[in-house]
Amino acid sequence: SCCCCCVLCCSFVLIYNKIIMSGADDERWLPASEKLGSAGTISMSSAKKKAFFDKLAQKEAAGKESITVLKPVEKVLKLAEDARKSHPHNLTAQNTTKDYMDSLSPADQKMFMKIVKSGLDNPDSTMGCYAMHPTDYERFRPFFQKVLSGYHKVAEDAKHETSWDLSTVEGLPEDGQLNLMALKLPPLSMRVRVGRNLKDFPLPGAMFAKDRVTMEKKMCEAFEVLKADPKFGGRYYSLTPGHPDHIDEEKYQELVSAHIMFKDMSADPYLNTAGISSHWPQGRGCYVSEDKGFIVWVGEEDHLRIMCMKKGSILNQVFDRLKGGLDTIESIKGLEFAVSPDYGYVTSCPTNLGTGMRASVHIKIPKLTADGTDKKAKAICKPLGLSVRGLGGEHTAIGADGTCDISPSARFCISEAQIIKALYDGISQLKAAEDKA
Repeated sequence: SCCCCCVLCCSFVLIYNKIIMSGADDERWLPASEKLGSAGTISMSSAKKKAFFDKLAQKEAAGKESITVLKPVEKVLKLAEDARKSHPHNLTAQNTTKDYMDSLSPADQKMFMKIVKSGLDNPDSTMGCYAMHPTDYERFRPFFQKVLSGYHKVAEDAKHETSWDLSTVEGLPEDGQLNLMALKLPPLSMRVRVGRNLKDFPLPGAMFAKDRVTMEKKMCEAFEVLKADPKFGGRYYSLTPGHPDHIDEEKYQELVSAHIMFKDMSADPYLNTAGISSHWPQGRGCYVSEDKGFIVWVGEEDHLRIMCMKKGSILNQVFDRLKGGLDTIESIKGLEFAVSPDYGYVTSCPTNLGTGMRASVHIKIPKLTADGTDKKAKAICKPLGLSVRGLGGEHTAIGADGTCDISPSARFCISEAQIIKALYDGISQLKAAEDKA
């Protein structure tokens, strides 16, 4: 009948819409350990969809509900329009326009909808988009150059240059040492990390479970090189069931509490809708050096988060060790980091593009946080180009003793050497403000 044809047509478009908009984060994809048949077989259940459409058909037949179905591109443009009204700061919504969508091929439209999905499903986002492949920054350049300009406050044609050479930075102390003791500070917890992705894999938002496990296996071969090196040693901890280095839940929580391992990402709505947290905990883990000062996270927001940490006074020590560790990893045969000729090191989130670096210290500022909040500290730090976080990361509370995590905000169109110097200068000015408070 005509009614049945209408329902079937609506059902087809809705199914098509869900498939197009879901990607690798859809609940239908099962981890490799749960798949039936060959290793590459993907099991897909249709029972849940059938029940949904049966119920929809019944409502329409009874005249209780009228369904308006938008095509995938129309739905994206409607979400972007709504987000622009409710959250004008959402850069993805600002730049997801009909003119741009019309300029893309059907294949590019499909991929672009995955890139912007997180920001449109979560309109309170600021950036709101995640690259799905290492080449996306070139493939969708007209879009990315606008969101990069809006977020990083640079020209749309800005190009990033990498440099770890501290001698190129102005205002360096004569001995070249960024020594916190010279600022009359005690030894502090210092950490420098970078995000890196491998050139020959999709970025985390577009990975299937098999991709994640294969990437982890490839990195474990590289970690064997680090373990054999006296400067590193250590071991790998895997969250992947059945992995030779698999750890149980108790050990995992112990590492999370020690700020060595990253938290379960599956509760993060932004990473969920981007597909980044899919298939948890498949392909996730971390390498830890013997002295616990050099750590590599595997399978978080980027393929790798490589970091160096130490409690001490000389920032150069963590900076130099991180550079040495990166050089060692990059020298391992078969590993090549994804790099854009114009944008530097490729990261999933455009906020980290360029250096992918975050350099931070934990510093006590009890006077500036006497009201139990970090509002005064943020007011002072923002003009200095510094971010203030709690000890558990972004959106977490400061320490009861006034300890905050301080780091330079810039990542893009700034060199690695400039970032570590900016941290030192920022700490100096924050210490002066604390003393005056």
